[in-house]
Amino acid sequence: MALLSNYSGVLYEAGCDEAGRGCLAGPVFAAAVILPPDFYHPDLNDSKQISEKSRQGLRLVIEKEAVAFSVAKMDAPDIDKYNILWASIRTMHKALESLRVRPEHIIVDGNRFMPYRKVTFDCIVQGDALYASIAAASILAKTYRDDYMIRLHKKHRQYHWDTNKGYPTEQHREAIVNFGITKYHRRSFQLYPLPEQLNLFED
Repeated sequence: MALLSNYSGVLYEAGCDEAGRGCLAGPVFAAAVILPPDFYHPDLNDSKQISEKSRQGLRLVIEKEAVAFSVAKMDAPDIDKYNILWASIRTMHKALESLRVRPEHIIVDGNRFMPYRKVTFDCIVQGDALYASIAAASILAKTYRDDYMIRLHKKHRQYHWDTNKGYPTEQHREAIVNFGITKYHRRSFQLYPLPEQLNLFED
């Protein structure tokens, strides 16, 4: 089934989504995308539903054909300072702020958002599987974040961020127990199985 092209009926409708909200390490990334009304790609879908190769190919198409797109990130210290929900929404705001075309309406994946300037918005649960612009945003956020975590992996290979991308896999948790944590880890998250027995923080 083809994804829907528009929710509000206005021309410059921006889709927003984030990646990395449930990770133990690394930033949260968010993207905002405004697509042309006639945009169509048969493979476009929620980034979690397609392969890494397809995501990378779609990223090139989206960046080439979008009316406007932007990607932003927020690092672990700011996630810890506030909270992951606030950080995710604020990162979407940062992406919207950097669009070269001002959106007339915003559609967001999920059920939580905070007003951006005076632009109207709607939250759509599972919107990344329904609307093309949100799916496009999910792909950009995911691919940019994955690329970032692969670069971090080269500095900290023991955590295997090239494969787990900072998510709480058993392998990642075992590495935290064995090697401690880095400045890229989110200290406000439950990082390891028995925190009261461990003193693993690094600067």
